[in-house]
Amino acid sequence: MAVEFLTDEQAARYGSFHEAPSRAELERYFFLDDADREAVQAKRRSHNRLGYAVQLTSVRFLGRFMPDPRQVPVEVAEYLAGQLEIEDTSCLKLYGERDGTARTHAGEIQEAGGWRDFAEVREELAAWLDARAWTTGDGPKALFDAAAGWLREGRVLLPGASRLARLVGTVREAANQRLWDTLYGMLSTGQRAVLDSLLTVPPGERVSELDRLRRGPVRVSGPQMKRALERAEEIAAFGMGAVDVSRIPPRRLAELSRYGVDGKASLLRRHSDARRLATLLATTVYLTSRAVDDALDLLEVLIATKLLARAERESAKEKLKTLPQVERASAKLATAFQVVFDTTSEQVDTDTGEIAPPKVESLEGMWAAIEQVVPRHELAAAIAALFELTPPLDSDADEAWRAMLINRFGTVRPFLKLLVTVVDFDATPEGEAVLGALLSLPELMGRKKVGPAEIDAGLLIGSWRRLVLAAPHLEPGTVDWKAYTFCVLEHLHRMLRSKQVFAKNSSKWGDPRAKLLAGQAWQQARPTVLASLNLPGEAGGHLAARAALLDGTYREVAARVPDNAQIVFDDDGRLHFAALEPEPEPASLLELRAAVNAMLPRVDLPEVLLEVFSWTGADQAFTSVTGGEARLKDLNVTIAALLVAHGCNVGYTPVMGGADPLKYGRLSHVDQTYLRLATYRAANATLIEHQAPIPLAQTWGGGLVASVDGMRFVVPVPSVYARPNPKYFGRRGGATWLNMINDQAAGLGGKVVAGTPRDSLYVLDVLYDRDGGRRPEMIVTDTASYSDIVFGLLTLAGFAYAPQLADLPDQKMWRVDRTADYGAFQDAARGRIDLARIERHWEDILRIIGSIHTGAVRAYDVIRMLSRDGRPTPLGDAIAHYGRIAKTLHILRLADEPGYRRQIKVQANLQEGRHALARKIFHGRAGQLYQRYQEGMEDQIGALGLVLNALVLFNTRYMDAAVNQLRADGFEVRDEDVARLSPFVRHHINVLGRYSFQLPDLPGGMRPLRAPDAVDE
Repeated sequence: MAVEFLTDEQAARYGSFHEAPSRAELERYFFLDDADREAVQAKRRSHNRLGYAVQLTSVRFLGRFMPDPRQVPVEVAEYLAGQLEIEDTSCLKLYGERDGTARTHAGEIQEAGGWRDFAEVREELAAWLDARAWTTGDGPKALFDAAAGWLREGRVLLPGASRLARLVGTVREAANQRLWDTLYGMLSTGQRAVLDSLLTVPPGERVSELDRLRRGPVRVSGPQMKRALERAEEIAAFGMGAVDVSRIPPRRLAELSRYGVDGKASLLRRHSDARRLATLLATTVYLTSRAVDDALDLLEVLIATKLLARAERESAKEKLKTLPQVERASAKLATAFQVVFDTTSEQVDTDTGEIAPPKVESLEGMWAAIEQVVPRHELAAAIAALFELTPPLDSDADEAWRAMLINRFGTVRPFLKLLVTVVDFDATPEGEAVLGALLSLPELMGRKKVGPAEIDAGLLIGSWRRLVLAAPHLEPGTVDWKAYTFCVLEHLHRMLRSKQVFAKNSSKWGDPRAKLLAGQAWQQARPTVLASLNLPGEAGGHLAARAALLDGTYREVAARVPDNAQIVFDDDGRLHFAALEPEPEPASLLELRAAVNAMLPRVDLPEVLLEVFSWTGADQAFTSVTGGEARLKDLNVTIAALLVAHGCNVGYTPVMGGADPLKYGRLSHVDQTYLRLATYRAANATLIEHQAPIPLAQTWGGGLVASVDGMRFVVPVPSVYARPNPKYFGRRGGATWLNMINDQAAGLGGKVVAGTPRDSLYVLDVLYDRDGGRRPEMIVTDTASYSDIVFGLLTLAGFAYAPQLADLPDQKMWRVDRTADYGAFQDAARGRIDLARIERHWEDILRIIGSIHTGAVRAYDVIRMLSRDGRPTPLGDAIAHYGRIAKTLHILRLADEPGYRRQIKVQANLQEGRHALARKIFHGRAGQLYQRYQEGMEDQIGALGLVLNALVLFNTRYMDAAVNQLRADGFEVRDEDVARLSPFVRHHINVLGRYSFQLPDLPGGMRPLRAPDAVDE
């Protein structure tokens, strides 16, 4: 039990120099301050001084004294010798020759440094581990690493690996058992029986009740909507949502529910009563709200695509069909009216100015003239046709499709009563009228007569008033309740999206206002939020400084306009940029690129993954969904095979083989048990960490610039989580992978969203939900990610927002001072920023950004909440005004600094290069995503993102080695050329066909480079 989670390699790396420390680590741990030097200089001989310094500093780094200080890495000895002015580091070999010297020095260092023995703190560490295991549910390896860090910080000498591992294993097992026992104790005997019944397979069925209930809807239709609500009703009827689980840490509940949702029922049945029923309770609590989420997801897409959009399309088709009749009738009417105009108007001689009377003086004469060109019966038919085929004069543009929508009442009839019964709706004051109307709909359905007093006439906006109150088929004193139903549903759709109507028993569609920090919680978090975001509690001085910065920037940039050939102003004062000329590629760059590419070793994609695993240990992040550690031999091979299967979108067949790690049963078990979004993210964090210190990656950037952009995938299978967009998906639905990459070419994370929504709704969530890496400071996006509110939120969150503005001439620039003269920008700066409006809402603005920053609420929900019907709320408008300061500063910098524009372009091109490589990798099934559920999409795209980062790390490391080799061989290598090498080269990687999973022996950890002039086979 206790130490099985530590491999031999992990145990060997514990408390030892498994590799040379980085430069940053040398400077942090091995720098000798004045007190250190004083202690070292007290030793008489060079080898004793150097040896003492090695022990003094290595215990800080390792947390324990080395068995033999002479085995310290050369880099450490040289760094310390340089500080001590010891020229010959080989003298270290003499240290400890005399028995007891090294041991005596270690005792002195331990006493002087206050280092304690492990036995003194064992119980304290056990209590700390217990609290951490109870709240986080971390695996034993993570707890082991955390315990080692806790000991180092507390200046406690690390015990042996097995001793610490036994403590971790014991404490973690006790915490897990306490979790299961606590949840088990919350259940009555009847509830336990109900939960156990979920694992049974009913007669005649092939799956258990749990398997059936955890599958959400996939098709978009009225009957599917009814089944989704019935599923939510059935799960809620178990009553597990009423069990008070507030004492359990949310992360532990989420961990158990994930196991219950992903694990097999047969595996759950084999667990002890406490563990089995605790897992089923957490799973049912999760499914209680998740089923409502699924139903409302389906409702949203059903209304948007199957009702509103389809009615508009069908209405447009009908208009096209009637267009020839309307054209002919209109032509006849126009001809007749022209005769009326010509024959009944006074005639003016344009030469003499004489006015003659009309050509006809009677009605009979006019009709005679008309009938010469259009017979009267044809004219009457044309008038009748136009009355029939065109809407009344007082109708609006929506009346035709709304009338068409009423004919689809059969789609909503099956589920309307269930909707208001199953979903516990509530509303803000703005949404109360719509909610009241929704709740009254079941009482109106099926009745022959409904009177005007029984509906809310205030909701009848535009053409709905005519369709509900004055439809031709209505009896006097009645209304069309079917039309009223669709009027209410159209309002509901809009209110749900803006969160003015919400579901209390839903997680995704709940009230974001309830999640905002408030009261005591906000007061406690406020100082930390303000400090971390560098925001003031009072807005006055801060806004004055921002206004002064904007004013000064306007004047500085305007003064340089005469010498700036990159910008021009049109006659309306709108700003235009000259196109950026592509940077020329000198011959030296082309030669370097060709030489480096030729030196890269030719490998199969699985070998890339296995080699990267050997460097980084990223495969160790794939832990079992059961919470236990892997007991499978060659698990890294199976994981590599599955990453190829999912990342290349080719399935199991091409990666299966005769070896045990590649057999179908093993692949299926590991896929279901070890691969999920959480483990992908943990593995990705390891790859990001290893990418950052490579010198070539540091040449590309410091990791502080990042871009966010979307990659589109067609989803050809029925799915609630796909949306139509003919431009990207043709006649299918699709999804978007909104992903983030930094300037070191490392993918920092991403999010799968349905269809092609505006990126601006999700950018902040992607930024705050990184897998790893440094927090970026500058964020590059395309125009789709831009809005004034997003500009404000990103600026408040401490990011420099740099979107590409494709529609720049249409962008309004903003000023604070109406009277200021900004020269060439005078007309462009036509918007005014209201600082007083920002100051009035400052406390609420801080609370909004604080809630996002602390993770209390999703930025997506906040942005939706800050807008109503396409217009910002007063608070949203205040945030937009704040954002306009940063937006205008961004435009001014674009105008003044071509290098800034080029930096943005380079980062955007880097993202495009990653997407091109992703397309090359994700080649199976025509690059389409065959996943019905959002979790499946996230898992498969998570595999793709991990494969991308592994390939980039592989390329970066070998390209760095190739550059170093070329320099050593006398090849002229210019730094500016190195910075333009791309890590997305793929000519040397085989991603097609059947694959090799045999990693050759790599004595130096890497393959030999090929010759620069090698000929490809």
